[in-house]
Amino acid sequence: MGQTVSCSGDYDGAIFDAVQYGETEHFMSLMKAHPSRWGITTPFIRSSLLHIAAANGHLEIVSILLDRAVDPNLLNSRRQTPLMLAAMRGELSAVDLLLERGANILMFDSVNGWTPLHFAAYYGHLSCLQLILSAAASCNDISVSWGFSRFVNARDQKGKTPLHLASRKRHPDCVHLLLENGALVSASTGGYGVPGSTPLHLAAQGGSVNCIRELLAWGADRNKKDEAGRIPYVVALNYRQGACLGLLDPSSAEPLVWPSPLKFINELQQDAKFLLEQALMAANKEREKTPSRGTNSNNPSLSQSGIAVDDNDSELGDNETCGICFEKACTIEVQDCGHQMCAQCTLILCCHNKPNPTNTHPTAPTPVCPFCRSDISRLVVAKLKSSKDSEQSGIISEASLSPRKSRRSWSSIGGLHSGRIAADMNWVDKTSAA
Repeated sequence: MGQTVSCSGDYDGAIFDAVQYGETEHFMSLMKAHPSRWGITTPFIRSSLLHIAAANGHLEIVSILLDRAVDPNLLNSRRQTPLMLAAMRGELSAVDLLLERGANILMFDSVNGWTPLHFAAYYGHLSCLQLILSAAASCNDISVSWGFSRFVNARDQKGKTPLHLASRKRHPDCVHLLLENGALVSASTGGYGVPGSTPLHLAAQGGSVNCIRELLAWGADRNKKDEAGRIPYVVALNYRQGACLGLLDPSSAEPLVWPSPLKFINELQQDAKFLLEQALMAANKEREKTPSRGTNSNNPSLSQSGIAVDDNDSELGDNETCGICFEKACTIEVQDCGHQMCAQCTLILCCHNKPNPTNTHPTAPTPVCPFCRSDISRLVVAKLKSSKDSEQSGIISEASLSPRKSRRSWSSIGGLHSGRIAADMNWVDKTSAA
């Protein structure tokens, strides 16, 4: 990106070479001989020594420059800061050091109008993205002048947010992290590509199945059109992204959606959240295999999701089996009542096919435990008992998360608790219809 220096025969060229290649001792000897050269810049882009050191991740030199009161927010001719270049190159330690020393995360370059968050998202540097988001969450200036949500959804000169860039460049981990931090899943672009493109349109253009799965699980609308009248399915067709068509076909089975509008989802223990995310993605992958044309149910069941489990769970005792489906291990515990369920059954209480605006209303009912009808205040990982009756917290086998074949499904279960669960499913029906 214009940061390579190939000057020779002059002192400035030798200084830039030493910084670029991290030759700290040579750099210091040159600076002692020429103390007036601390402020030199490259001939064309006007990048400072700090820009070069940060872009190449040479922490010793970055630290030396900052200790000499070099401004961490110096701009080159493209109005790019050292932090932007470090985020662009994925130099995590340099990003961390610059943030510690006061680098401003709310600056925009003149090429595209990108912030450091845009650079990290575009180039897929997940750890840098996380560091910048963490810095923004704890920055008083951001909270007072902008607000964290506005920062996460900052638009460049063509209306692209960091989520648009991560979706277009096929970085599903970055897509997931941005969505978790409040990125708008259906934000539309301005002048980039076809105006009105959502992250789902751009993921369809890039052909990333995993990005599309993430976006759909967070409520992306498969039927939303850009200003050319195209839905994401048509975009995938135009760009010959055949692997994405099954996911984007509006007539195929609706994906399950992460229940972000529900209040208690914010109270999830991290391990519990991970289990539910895994169960949700596994359910959606199974639904992709069995498209259900013409169905638009707002209350997905395990049979609709395609999740199946087998009867051969010999290592599980009765007290460890989910009391709803009687097949999976209990991996999620409801607080404060302490009742336990498997992750898939928990999703039945939490997930919905389309984001329901009424769920965000203050009077929307809180999900209740299917066993005792008490409000669900928090979800945590259930403690499992081994064959020796020893308790282990948070240790879940892969088998408890992966789909397995079975002739039984949710809809065919009868007997113990079936009346209770049917009543609870009626409650879910009424909630979704509200």
